[in-house]
Amino acid sequence: MRAIVIQNYGGPEQLKIEKIPAPEPKTDEVLIQVKAFGLNRAEIYFRKGLWGEVAKVSGIECVGLVAADPAGRFQNGQKVLAILGGMGRTINGSYAEFTRVPASNVVAIESQLDWPDLAAIPESYATAWSCLSGNLGVEKDQRLLIRGATSALGQAALNIAAEAGVLTIATTRNPKRFALLEQLGASDILLEDAALSSEVRSRYPAGVDAVYDLIGNSTLLDSLRTVRRNGRVCSVGLLGGGAPIEAFNPLMQMPSAAHLSVFGSAFVLGSPEFPLSEIPFQTIVDRVAAGTYKAKPAKVFQFEEIQAAHRLMESNQAGGKIVVAV
Repeated sequence: MRAIVIQNYGGPEQLKIEKIPAPEPKTDEVLIQVKAFGLNRAEIYFRKGLWGEVAKVSGIECVGLVAADPAGRFQNGQKVLAILGGMGRTINGSYAEFTRVPASNVVAIESQLDWPDLAAIPESYATAWSCLSGNLGVEKDQRLLIRGATSALGQAALNIAAEAGVLTIATTRNPKRFALLEQLGASDILLEDAALSSEVRSRYPAGVDAVYDLIGNSTLLDSLRTVRRNGRVCSVGLLGGGAPIEAFNPLMQMPSAAHLSVFGSAFVLGSPEFPLSEIPFQTIVDRVAAGTYKAKPAKVFQFEEIQAAHRLMESNQAGGKIVVAV
């Protein structure tokens, strides 16, 4: 089979197509014929070797058809999505014509969406749904601040929150993307800034109920300043880089009664503590098909264009989900 293989840790030029043997699924795994896969920032860290030794074939999510299931849980030819389960980290991932995935990380779906459209959904919507319903517990008419809202994870959260009646405040560094955020249902839009909390507090003196922070460590302390008493902040992404907060002192730097959590989807989704059965994937897919969730890929690349796809992802200029068709 064809697979995109990391030659050496480094830049996008290290991703090259090779012929390698197709994987053979174990009893607890499912073999999937990959039709399309979404790109994720975790795969930049894999490619660069920043998260230690990883599998030669990257990719933490895909959509496709069941090619084999030794235990008979899925039928051959059944349409499925798959996320994580060690893909791209401990086992070869979805940057290939076939991948084997733990059965716990495979979900059957029914949809007439094109494969690239379907591939824009799995990881982004699984993460957003888990954070909004779990870590942040946002409810109708509450105020949710989404920092980095034009990213794939941000747009997914904005879609979900807006449909649920949550009042969303979306941020972006690019004023040209205000119209996009309005179309996705943002109630208010602000220019992203490291000291955003002053602007938020001037508009909402009592503070917001929750913050979905995709920028990361560089904005986390500022995000904590935006929430009301007993408000929640969840760190979900690292759009601003992964450098740690220097000399972090919770007692002196965190507001009293503010709740801070992190959601590392790449490490927990599909585990016994975070089973995929808790995520209503079929409902999400149906809402995308109906246009309730606007989840079109920002850009679709062909398999042979993986280097260009990674360059765009690393530039932070995609404005949404990047998908590769196999």
